[in-house]
Amino acid sequence: MVPSALASAVAAVVLSAAGISAGSAGHNAGSTSPHGSGNGKTDNVQVRAEGRFVPPGAPTPSSAITYVQQLVPVGSWAQVSQRSDQRGTRVDLRVRGLQPGYKYGVHVHQKPCGQKPTDAGGHYQNKPSTDPHDTNPDNEVWLDFTARKDGSGKASAYHTWGFRRGEAAAIVIHREQGGAGERLACLSVPFAPPPGS
Repeated sequence: MVPSALASAVAAVVLSAAGISAGSAGHNAGSTSPHGSGNGKTDNVQVRAEGRFVPPGAPTPSSAITYVQQLVPVGSWAQVSQRSDQRGTRVDLRVRGLQPGYKYGVHVHQKPCGQKPTDAGGHYQNKPSTDPHDTNPDNEVWLDFTARKDGSGKASAYHTWGFRRGEAAAIVIHREQGGAGERLACLSVPFAPPPGS
């Protein structure tokens, strides 16, 4: 009973801080679920966030904002999940309703989404650096994908490192694959540090 109550409290704190409400799977959802081994220690941390994209300033707020609706239409959908344990971190992305055949770039960014594309800050980096050579899929989380004929897509990334607390808060969909490109859309995600951090 106590570990379950603790997990619920942790989830509520993370969701409250990120401004994401649990539930309503079609619109905004986010959760974290530390899983214990029965000895009081947390084995892994799981986070999930999803949302339907709305334009900036929409009357119904969403954790997902589209800035270029031709490539990320209003009503299209994205889901991000994170699982971290002592060995590393896996991030999975799923999308629906995007431009069929288009090659999108996606990265984890430092801040939550906002009304402007730049509000999400820069890429999250395991080794923070201003050196362009450190903008790469080993030092960052890249989730590039090509949308299928039905506009769906998915991508995964795995790293032997985890997120620092409060320094990763969104994924940004870019116009180009690789390390840069115009920001098309953003989904706020309450990424969490690995257990024991």
